[in-house]
This record gives sequence, structure tokens and C-alpha cells, in this order.
Amino acid sequence: MSHSLDEFADRLQEEINQEVIQTYGEKVYERWRNPRFMGRMEDPTGYARVTGSCGDTMEIFLRLQGELISDASFTTDGCGCSAVCASVACELAVGKKFEEVPDIDGEAILKVLGGLPEDDVHCAFLAAETLQTALDACMSPEKPSQRPR
Repeated sequence: MSHSLDEFADRLQEEINQEVIQTYGEKVYERWRNPRFMGRMEDPTGYARVTGSCGDTMEIFLRLQGELISDASFTTDGCGCSAVCASVACELAVGKKFEEVPDIDGEAILKVLGGLPEDDVHCAFLAAETLQTALDACMSPEKPSQRPR
């Protein structure tokens, strides 16, 4: 009995994986399975926590080294697309001069992913907004509302 249950679970998981790939594409699927930059950062230079209109909350942590974003990370309580978009936002920011980061918007995130279904596009814009708010906090790190709790 246990063997057939395991086989059923494996088949079901494969069907789910194929449905995700079909709906979102390989790039989104791969980032969903292997998110990069996930986790809280100790002592960031800048931090932001933003809750989108969908109810997802995202945090982005940035560390500056000179004029460069040397490290970035994120957390989210949102859906897989929120995590994927936050991961891309962090990836796009790392290694950039802080004055280049404002160019990272929702459209730039969507371009990297090859787009998202219409119902999930807002996740890219939430990630971009959170990144920009974290960047603002880097410029004025004394803002208490921008410090991780």
C-alpha cells in the first residue's frame, strides 16, 4: 500500500510541476524551485517592508559597499511569484551602483522572467517597489520605519 501511495504522490507532484511550467515557463519554475537571495540579512545598510494591494508582504535587505550594492536578500509571506520576483529584483541589484538601481522596475523584472500571467504581474511591481524603498532607506538609514524588526 505504501509503495502505491508513494507512486501516486510522485505522479501528482510531476503533474503539478508540468502545470507550473506550462503556466509560468521554465525560468519562473526554476526560480520557484531554487530561489536565490532568500532570507533575512543581519545589519543591512537599507531595508524595506512593503505590503502590496494583494496582501503579500515583501522585505528586501540591501548592503552597500562604497557605491555598489554588494549584497541583497528578501523574505515574503506571499505566493511563489512574489518570491520569484523578489529573487530577480535582488539579482538585478547586486553589483550595481546605487544610482543604477532606480532603473530596476517591474518591467525589468518581467523581462528577465519572460513575463507572467496577468493575475501575477503585480508581484513584479511589488518587488520593484520594495527594492526602491530599501534603496531609499540606504540613503537615510536612520528612518526607524525602515529598520528590520
